[in-house]
Amino acid sequence: MTEQVMAAIDGSKFSEGVCDYAAWASLALGAPLTFLHVNDNHPQTAETDLSGNIGLGSREHLLEELSQLEERRAKVAQEQGRLMLKAARERAVEKGASEAAGRQRNGTLVETLEELQEEIRLLVVGKRGETAHQDSGHLGSNLERVVRSLHRPILMVPHAFKAPEKVMLAFDGSKTTRKGVEMLAKSPLFEGVPVHVVIVGAETGDNRSQLDWALKTLRDAGHEAEGAIRAGEVEATLRAYQEEQQIDLLVMGAYGHSRIRHLLVGSTTTAMLRKAKGPVLLLR
Repeated sequence: MTEQVMAAIDGSKFSEGVCDYAAWASLALGAPLTFLHVNDNHPQTAETDLSGNIGLGSREHLLEELSQLEERRAKVAQEQGRLMLKAARERAVEKGASEAAGRQRNGTLVETLEELQEEIRLLVVGKRGETAHQDSGHLGSNLERVVRSLHRPILMVPHAFKAPEKVMLAFDGSKTTRKGVEMLAKSPLFEGVPVHVVIVGAETGDNRSQLDWALKTLRDAGHEAEGAIRAGEVEATLRAYQEEQQIDLLVMGAYGHSRIRHLLVGSTTTAMLRKAKGPVLLLR
């Protein structure tokens, strides 16, 4: 089975960014590109159930009308999704992708991605979906569930595309982040892009040794690499370094027990992703 770049799109403003980053990743990785649209046909709890209001008409008639209404809504949603996929494929080709496939599924996004994850080399998703509150600081609940459920690299993107010119890896010497260094070193996605490796912690012999290994691995692969060990609170320290060095893309490990890996459990993770102005690549 060919692993591919899969991009989840919906009606949100982030879908354009998803299209453009997915096309960029597909070209760089030399991997097929597939756009995914999921119709969530679960009942909307905010809607009022009129089927019990006998005074407004016969119960049988109301149930029939409601059933027809839901059927029409499903058909409209399916057609909207088909048009979105068509537009996404056309946009990707305009951005240089040789071709792109489209897939439409019914269900929930998380369940669908869990079913398809063996086919995914990289998942590209927007910071928020169409059902999320439009406050720019809000993080979509779907994204949090996807991150917790999927065991594939996930690229969370903003609504506007910018080709990364500097990449930063939040590093702690763990197995996950060491794999991240090795992935960055050999991945065509970041070929020719300077990499900054940052450890949040004390200036100890072990941290210095870990950082030296990471820098050597990247430089041996032909990357321009810089490193830093900074003391402080993890989220604030990483964000400050990113702004100071004008980093375009942040790479982080996704789960674990160290200070950095713990970011993806609880409010600290949400804050890190919510405040991100650029793309974030999450590794598993």
